[in-house]
Amino acid sequence: MSHDPKVVWEQRWHPLREEWVLFTSHRGGRPWIGETHSPRDVEPPAYDPTCALCPRNKRIRGENPPYTGAYWFTNDLPCFAGEAPRPPSDDLYRTRPALGTAEVVCYHPDHSKTFVDLTDEEARAVVDLWAERHWTLAARPEVDHVLIFENKGSLVGTSNPHPHCQIYAGNLIYAHTAREVESSRKFFERTGKLLGQEVLGREEAGPRVVAVNDSFLACVPWFARYAYEVFILPRRQMGSLADLNADERGRLGLMIREVTTCYDNLWRMSMPYVMAIHQAPTDGGDYSCFPFHLEFHPPLRKPDTMKYLAGPEIGGGSMTNESNPDDRAAELRSAAGPHCKEVSG
Repeated sequence: MSHDPKVVWEQRWHPLREEWVLFTSHRGGRPWIGETHSPRDVEPPAYDPTCALCPRNKRIRGENPPYTGAYWFTNDLPCFAGEAPRPPSDDLYRTRPALGTAEVVCYHPDHSKTFVDLTDEEARAVVDLWAERHWTLAARPEVDHVLIFENKGSLVGTSNPHPHCQIYAGNLIYAHTAREVESSRKFFERTGKLLGQEVLGREEAGPRVVAVNDSFLACVPWFARYAYEVFILPRRQMGSLADLNADERGRLGLMIREVTTCYDNLWRMSMPYVMAIHQAPTDGGDYSCFPFHLEFHPPLRKPDTMKYLAGPEIGGGSMTNESNPDDRAAELRSAAGPHCKEVSG
């Protein structure tokens, strides 16, 4: 009897990005003698006097107050500016000023915590603050898009382990959002259906569900680009955080905590990831079809092995997933429950 993995040569259409993803799950167990990253079991202190995000500490510009909950401030080195000079431009090498602002949101004053450590109320407070900042920034005339994202862990390049995320609000509509605007519009024109809700229906009926509550579903999507990629999908049509009611904001916080707990429990380590909140642009257009959702992209395919973007991804421009989304979702589902720190403690 052969124990060789089933050979898979398959391309799957990513309906939101309108691109093909190559699936070759039989290659996931290929011999690997390249670089590995041993999990580092480092416990940061509750307070770090050198951290620019801890309460009462000095930053490049300014000083943090003695905050006790979720807290935001304008980034000391923003990538957008309220008054940016207009650079020279021509028809080929076009330029335009980067107008807007950038902010930092600290989830909690405790330097040692991550999202999994937040209480129900603290998790909701973070989502409430996201929504409030979205409303405020979206009202600025120069802001066409509000991107909220978290880089967690040194493997994705975070410069500070303090629990936090960033908000980029400017006149740049990021490329993935622009693609989702077009894909959802074309899908509605062709079918009369909402793309996000159609994806929700497919995933809810399939084997890739990771977690559910009354307002959201988390899954490893059928078209996942990374091995342990997770989408959080709303159960009703919405375009941004501004569309969530108070109960939904609370349930979103709980769902994020549940997903990140599954991540940490999977290999009993703090899972690195990039999380992005996909929201409709704020430039006044009609985005009634836009599929609001959250995406988590962990860079690891094994506890010590990265998913490197190499020739096909960087050189060719298309992703290859060397895993089976059904199997990865089952692994994450099985990792649900109390956080591993609580169990081991």
